[in-house]
Amino acid sequence: MEPIKHECGIALLRLKKPLQYYIDRYGSARWAAGRMYLLMEKQHNRGQDGAGIANIKLDVPPGQPYIQRIRSVKQQAIQDIFRKVNKTFRKAAERHGNALLKDAAWAKTHVDFTGELWLGHLRYGTHGDLSAERCHPFLRQNNWRSRTLAMAGNFNMTNVDELFDKLLDLGQHPREKADTVTVMEKIGHFLDEENQRQFEILKDQARGHELSELVERHIDLARVLQRSCRDFDGGYAMAGLLGYGAAFVARDPNGIRPAYFYEDDELVVVASEKPAIKTVFNVDYGQIQEISPGHALIIGKDGHCAQHAFTEPRQKLSCSFERIYFSRGSDPDIYRERKALGYQLTDRILEAIGHDLEQAVFSYIPNTAETAFLGLMSGMDDYLATYFKRCIREQTLGGPDLDRILSLRPRIEKLVHKDVKLRTFITGDDARGEMVSHVYDMTYELIRKRQDTLVVLDDSIVRGTTLERSILTMLERLEPKKIVIVSSAPQIRYPDCYGIDMSKMGEFVAFRALVALLRRDGQEHLLEETYDRCIASEADGTATEQNHVQALYARYTHEQISQMVAQIVTPPGTRAEVEVVYQTIEGLHQACPQHRGDWYFTGNYPTPGGNRVANRAFMNYMEGKAVRAY
Repeated sequence: MEPIKHECGIALLRLKKPLQYYIDRYGSARWAAGRMYLLMEKQHNRGQDGAGIANIKLDVPPGQPYIQRIRSVKQQAIQDIFRKVNKTFRKAAERHGNALLKDAAWAKTHVDFTGELWLGHLRYGTHGDLSAERCHPFLRQNNWRSRTLAMAGNFNMTNVDELFDKLLDLGQHPREKADTVTVMEKIGHFLDEENQRQFEILKDQARGHELSELVERHIDLARVLQRSCRDFDGGYAMAGLLGYGAAFVARDPNGIRPAYFYEDDELVVVASEKPAIKTVFNVDYGQIQEISPGHALIIGKDGHCAQHAFTEPRQKLSCSFERIYFSRGSDPDIYRERKALGYQLTDRILEAIGHDLEQAVFSYIPNTAETAFLGLMSGMDDYLATYFKRCIREQTLGGPDLDRILSLRPRIEKLVHKDVKLRTFITGDDARGEMVSHVYDMTYELIRKRQDTLVVLDDSIVRGTTLERSILTMLERLEPKKIVIVSSAPQIRYPDCYGIDMSKMGEFVAFRALVALLRRDGQEHLLEETYDRCIASEADGTATEQNHVQALYARYTHEQISQMVAQIVTPPGTRAEVEVVYQTIEGLHQACPQHRGDWYFTGNYPTPGGNRVANRAFMNYMEGKAVRAY
């Protein structure tokens, strides 16, 4: 019901054969551009406020440009970028004829974006301005191709201050303190050192351009990443292109951020989501591989592709929000997991409605919750099958009850429809809640007034403000006896510092519920005591060792927090009883057994920097600072 900022997305494409091969087989020099457009559009859900691409031509003679880049923050950024790419091909055809575009040597010399190596990025910014200059890929250019670096990634670092200081220790003067800049400059520094190391080794074997090419052939990218990434604390999938034609995609040691690849004799492709690769290249899911945590997929100038460990892999804690919310549900594994999340809620929802299916109506908001809703309905079907069998076994069926029981089915209705013509961004914050109530259209006269219980499934409840200001008011107009709001995700209690825009603890409705419970019980002094512990741990350098906020949550059960959330989000004057049911941590792990990253729910961070961010976020709340904690 309330959007969470998505994760950024990456797309990398390496053509392994000469450009002429693709012209002859696919009929166009722009075939790779078309594949990149599709790769990015199929991940459009991951970036909606900016995009960018970079393209590198292999073996271009000195004096000719070999790298091009376009970035855009237009409303349809991907289309804007590829409209400009297509314009270069159209102008070339108008001036020189289509025949020359069929000649790879001519096309690479005269037409931009005819290179063999592509990198695309979809930006969903969590902070900073929305200018094109903030969009990836970033460039670090040099007259040596082997020192030229284009980078894009899906990442956030928790230790930007430390990384910035490391750059100062290396003698650099960074232009700003931002994780994108510090990461690229750190990798760039060690790339420069690797170039110099190879130059010293090889300088007596060749001269001039031949020496440059010799250095390029010997660059050890795994070594560069080993040296540059050892201080990184965060979740990341970082992609880089080298000016001479090599490339890499490095994944954090806990596998927090996703990265997948496919390789055949024509190409290597990397993306943040499997379905994009599957759809664009029509390959089996079994052929798409996951980049291992702590490894980098390194593609040499010759097109050879292999994974190399650059840091010690740790416990795999892939982001579970990818499964719940971010990634497209067309991935068969994610589809099954989302259904399982809904199924796991069956017993708790039956309890909430008193097992009275005859007077319960089931629905969902928003559309992204549909798959979990299907899982919930499967759970209800299984419950009814068990109920029927028990009735038969106990011989309680008969008379007028027989038809009623055998006809019992969950009542499913589409109660809320979004009016896509309306946009809430045209209003200020003070009026947005009222505007939201008009973004949705309701289906009336389906609920028996003050008799039916309305069960509405959402994929997550983060801040609770949309529920409080809009959705529950709208649902109350249907005049149900009771409203049960269900979240297929557990209670979001802690900030995420690895990419999601959930950094201000005071905005989480679960945290607001915790504070309300402490105040209700006369335990508000525990907030001050926890604040003092956070300050002390930051002062003595132990802030990374323990998340002090966990002790506050430990005082209350999952159910007590949920009950207080229900009180907080219930608008004044609501006659219907409101109950909020959250997914449990156990249910989450059963539904997504291979993706156990749950720090925003449990406070168990996979890196030391996470504990520091949680403590800092709590301190910001206590100090009344509405700023990010990292």
